[in-house]
Parts: sequence; C-alpha cells; structure tokens
Amino acid sequence: MLLTTWLHTIINFDNFAELLPLVSTSVVAAVLLGVMAGFIGPMVQARDMAFAVHGTAELSFAGAACALWLGSSVTLGAVIGAVTAGMVLGVMGIDGKNRNSVVGILLPFGLGLGVLFLSLYQGRSSNKFGLLTGQIVAITPAELQSMLVVAVIVLSIIAIFGQRMLFAAVDPQVAQAQHLNLTFLSLLFMFALSLVVAVSVQFVGALLLLSLLITPAAAASQVTARPIYVYLLSMLFAITAGVGGILLSLGPGLPISPYITTISFVIYLSCWGIGYLRKKAGWNKRLAANFS
Repeated sequence: MLLTTWLHTIINFDNFAELLPLVSTSVVAAVLLGVMAGFIGPMVQARDMAFAVHGTAELSFAGAACALWLGSSVTLGAVIGAVTAGMVLGVMGIDGKNRNSVVGILLPFGLGLGVLFLSLYQGRSSNKFGLLTGQIVAITPAELQSMLVVAVIVLSIIAIFGQRMLFAAVDPQVAQAQHLNLTFLSLLFMFALSLVVAVSVQFVGALLLLSLLITPAAAASQVTARPIYVYLLSMLFAITAGVGGILLSLGPGLPISPYITTISFVIYLSCWGIGYLRKKAGWNKRLAANFS
C-alpha cells in the first residue's frame, strides 16, 4: 500500500490529457535539443571531452546568472558564457594535454561566479533553481525561436564540417598529414558545442546536461560501432529522454530533471547489457568475419 502510494506520487497520469497541450512548446524544444545533443554527443565522445562539456556548462551558467541579475536576456548571457569557455578551451587545450587542467580551472571559477550572481539576484527563487536543474516546461515561444536559430547554426556546421571534425578527432596525425587545419576544426567544434551547451543549460540545467550530451552517445556506442548508427541512435535516445521526462513529470507535477536523467541512465544500462551479451555471444568476431 505504501509502495503504491509512493509510486503514485512520482508516476501518474492524472489529468494528462488536459495538461499535455500546455507543454506542446516544451516538447518541440526537447526534440530540437535532442537532435542537437544527439549529433554533437558522438563527437564529444570521440574527442574525450565529457569533462570539458561540464566546464563549459559552468561558465554558461555564470553568464546566464549574470544576465538574470542584470535583467537582460538569459539566452544571450548563457551563449556568451559558453562561447567564451569554448574558445578558451579551444585555444589553451588544443593539444589535449592541458585540457583537463584548463577545465579544472574554469569549472570552479564559473560555478563561483554563477553562485555570486544568483545571490545578488532578488527575484523568484524558481528562476535561480531553474538554471541549475532546468526549466524546459517554462519555455516561451521567443525562447523556442532562439533555440531553432541555434539548431540551424549547429546542424549546418555539422553537415558541412562534421566528417572532417570527426576525422581530426579520431586520427589527428593522419588528418594533419592530409592538410586539415586542426586548430580551425577544433575551434569550430568548440563553438558548435558551446551553443548546444548554452541552450541545454537553460532547459536541462548546468548540473544535469551531461544526461543529454554524453549519456545517449555513450549508450549508442555500446550497441554499434558504425558512425551513422551511433549518430541516429544517440539522437533517438536524447529525444526519448527529453520528451519522456516532460510527459512523465506532468501528472505528479514534479521537476522534469530526475525523469530525464533516469530515462537516460536506463537507456544506457539497457544498451550496455545488449553490448555485453553480444560480446559473450561472439558478435564482434562474427561481424569482423562478415567484413573480411
């Protein structure tokens, strides 16, 4: 009885049909965010930059908090903070040797600034909390339009330079031998990543955006090694987590962040289990034999 009552407080569909139209804009935003995260995530994984994503998020959080304090556009503040962090990482951590050290410096600095600006802000506490854990259900049509612009920019960069950026990440020596500009590609990638992080911070929160930018790509790589399938599955998993989190949180009226992170984690565990069973069954050996 107690278990049933407890479950009903976190998972129920009371008045679901009436509540669903109220979050239609948020669902569209979650799909856009899932598409961007799904395409940028595998590149983050190829470059081993999960920690860098977190560092970029903290400066994006600081920029958004400063804008909130000043009463200006939170979206613009988040973008400025994220792009600043991305360019610093692109220049100072270009060779990868110093990247973690640079991130370790930026992360507490950005978090400290963000906490300072939130302390100075005298408005609603929900606005402060939303920058840390997300507030996608409160998205406005204007914010959705801003996200659409960011999505067009990011997806255009990936469509034009994505293959070269992935090649430079996987085999930089060969890429340099073929006269690819590694510095330009690294800075361009960090710019695209910064834009995705900026919109993610507003809607998923600085503390939880890894559940959309890292976990779906990591899950996809457990079940396939083909890049096109990794991208598609990563995108599908990110959209599922985002939209699923919104829908599951409607009935209980709870924050969506725990639902998004839980769905992402369950997807990863499922994919890990599939990959483990395939390895035990000799799937990789059969796959190699088919291509030989």
